[in-house]
Amino acid sequence: MEAFFEWFKWLYDDTGINLPFMYDSYDRGRMINGFFMTIKLSVLCLIFSIIIGMIGAWLQASPLKWTRRFVGGYIQLFRNTPPLVQLYFFYFAIGTMLPKVASDYGGEQPMLGGFAWAVISLSFFAGAFNVEIFRSGIEAVPNSTIEAAKALGFSRLQIYKDITLPLAFRVVLPALANNLVNLVKTTTLAYAIAVPEMLYEANQIWSDNVNVTEMMIFMLLAYFLLVGVLVWAMNRWERSLKIPGYGA
Repeated sequence: MEAFFEWFKWLYDDTGINLPFMYDSYDRGRMINGFFMTIKLSVLCLIFSIIIGMIGAWLQASPLKWTRRFVGGYIQLFRNTPPLVQLYFFYFAIGTMLPKVASDYGGEQPMLGGFAWAVISLSFFAGAFNVEIFRSGIEAVPNSTIEAAKALGFSRLQIYKDITLPLAFRVVLPALANNLVNLVKTTTLAYAIAVPEMLYEANQIWSDNVNVTEMMIFMLLAYFLLVGVLVWAMNRWERSLKIPGYGA
């Protein structure tokens, strides 16, 4: 493996193409940590945004008028404002109003750090779109299916959890996959509040080594592969859940 890393050092010395994270252990550690931070941030945002979408779609059909209005207001707020503005709002506005907690160094620090606010903000942003995606799938479920469940004595929650949602999930997967792919790409905004994800670490490396061109090419390819894996997984998931003759 050392010979592999040394080849990149030779490449730099011979051609000037500088990829320090391949031959320098310190930069390599930074990039690996950034990659796993991006994975962690993406996975948490994906999970929470899907949960928000499912809960919000259920509340949209609530018999309570103010519940429906609250969900509608949430959707309009997060769909019609830029995600970076939302991120700054949570981090700088809401974050500064929360009480401070003791740090490991004897001082004080915010109750929630940049990573937590990035997860919260991006989950709410993508969740607003997921609510509408799940709503469209729910509306695609035949009324006769829901009426049959009511006739059997199912409660509203049971109908949604056991009948409507599983059927709707198969219908919404293509649109849901598209939104989740966009969410993974949007996680780069966490760079703006110093979350040490992949773009942040790449910026630190090119600031130290003045190799912006090489690092940006690498970042483009890295996100292409990362998002490509997600697209492949979502397509496999969609095919595995497909019901012949349903949703065609």
